[in-house]
Amino acid sequence: MNKRAIWIIIALMSTATIGLSVLQFIWISRQISLGEQQFEDKVLTTLGEVKQKLEADAIKNLSIIGKKKTGSLFASESDKIVSQIMKKKSGNTFKPLELNELQSIPYIINPETKLEEINNEKLDDYLRKGLEAKGVQLNFEYGVFSKSSDNFISVNGQYVVDIEGGSSEIETAETKSLRNAQYGIDLFDDGETSPGSLKLFFPGFNSFLLSSVWILLLCSLLFTGLIMFCFGYVIYVVFRQKQVSEMKTDFINNMTHEFKTPIATISLASDSILSPSIIESKDKITRFANIIKQENKRMLNQVEKVLQMARIDKKEFELKITPVNMHEVIQRAVENSNLKVSTRGGQIQTFLSASDQMVEGDQNHIANMINNLLDNAEKYSPEAPQIKIETNSNKLYFEIKISDKGMGMSKEAQRQIFEKFYRVHTGNLHDVKGFGLGLSYVKALMNAHKGTISVQSELGKGSTFKLQFPRKWSDKS
Repeated sequence: MNKRAIWIIIALMSTATIGLSVLQFIWISRQISLGEQQFEDKVLTTLGEVKQKLEADAIKNLSIIGKKKTGSLFASESDKIVSQIMKKKSGNTFKPLELNELQSIPYIINPETKLEEINNEKLDDYLRKGLEAKGVQLNFEYGVFSKSSDNFISVNGQYVVDIEGGSSEIETAETKSLRNAQYGIDLFDDGETSPGSLKLFFPGFNSFLLSSVWILLLCSLLFTGLIMFCFGYVIYVVFRQKQVSEMKTDFINNMTHEFKTPIATISLASDSILSPSIIESKDKITRFANIIKQENKRMLNQVEKVLQMARIDKKEFELKITPVNMHEVIQRAVENSNLKVSTRGGQIQTFLSASDQMVEGDQNHIANMINNLLDNAEKYSPEAPQIKIETNSNKLYFEIKISDKGMGMSKEAQRQIFEKFYRVHTGNLHDVKGFGLGLSYVKALMNAHKGTISVQSELGKGSTFKLQFPRKWSDKS
C-alpha cells in the first residue's frame, strides 16, 4: 500500500470519527435541553398550583360572603367596597362600615398586604408537596418578592427584617441567588399589575441535569476514546508494517548484493580452474581453490548471521554461562579489528580502567557483540577511523563504552538502529556493507544477559555505545 492510499484512509477514518463525536455531542446536548425543558414544565406547573392555593387562602382571609371568582377577586371586590364607602360618605349621616368592609380596606390601600399575610408554613408545604408530586426531589430555595420595596418579604419560610429601609444581612446572604432565579410567578395579579412574585431557585440544578445523562456521557466518552485508541493503534501498525516491509526489501537487496560478489568470484575461479592453461598448474589450482574456499566461507558466515537472528527471535538459543575476563575479550576483539582500521589510517585506543574485569556470561556471544560494535564504528567512519574503548566497573555492573568520530546518527535513526534489518542511510552508494542485523543481535543478547545498551550520537560528530553487564548472572526475568 502506498503512502497516498494510507493518508486517504486516515483522512476518511478521521472524518468518520470526528463526525461520530459531533453527532454524539449534539445528541447529548439535546437530551440535556429536553431534560431541562421537562424540569421547567414541572416547576412552572407547581408554581401555578401554589399560586391558586395562595389566592384561595387570601379569599378565606377576607371573609367576604358570596360567590367569588378567584382570578378577579381583588379587582371586583375592591371596586364594590369602594363604591359602598363612597355611597355612605355621600349622605349627610355616616353609617358604620361592616366587619368585612373594614378587613378589606388594607388590601385596597396597600396591595402588598396580601403578600405579607401569606402563611409561610403553608407556602413551604405547598411547594414541597407539589414538587414531590411531579417527581422533583431537588433541594430548593424560595422567596416572596415585593415589587414596591424591591426586596424580599420572606425567604425560605422566614420573614426578612428591613432595617431603616435597607436590606438586612439575612436578605443579602440568602437572596443573592433568588434575585436572578430562573423560575418565578406573579402573585395576586388582576391581569395588569401584581404586588409581587414567588421566586424559586434550585442550587443543585446543574448537577441534576448532568446526573441525568452522565451514564450516556461516560459511555460516549469511553467508546469514543476506545475507537480513537484503536484508530491510532491501527495507524501505528500500518506505518510500522510499511517501515518493516521497506527494511525487509532493503535487506533482500543488501543480501543479494553481498552474495553476488562471492558467487561471481567463485564462478570466475571455477572457470579458471577448468581452463587448459591452468589445470596443469598445481600452484594456480591451489590458489583458485583457496579463493573458492574463502568466498564460500564468507557466504556461510552471512547465512549464519541470518539463521542466528531467527533462532534469537524464536528464543531457540541457550547461553553458556561461565566467568568471563572482559579485558581479555576486548583485547582479542581489538586485535581482530585493528587490521582493517590501520589499513584505513585509523587507530583503536583502549582505556581499560575497570578494577574488576570478571563477569558471568556467554564468552562467545560477548565477543561477537564487541566485534559487531567495532565493525560498525569502522564502517561508519568516512575518514580514518578513530575508535576509543573504555571500561568501568562497580559492585553491580561492568560497563563498556565504544566511541567513534564517524558520521553519527539523527535522533530518528537512534530510535530504530536496534531493529532488525534497519541500516543508517549513507546515500545511494552501497559503501557500507551488511544486512542491518548486527545491532539488533547486540540488543537481543544484552537483553538475554539482563544487561542494557544505549547510544549517544550526533550527526557529523560520531557515536558512543554503552553496554552494562550485570556482574552476577541470574536466570530470573
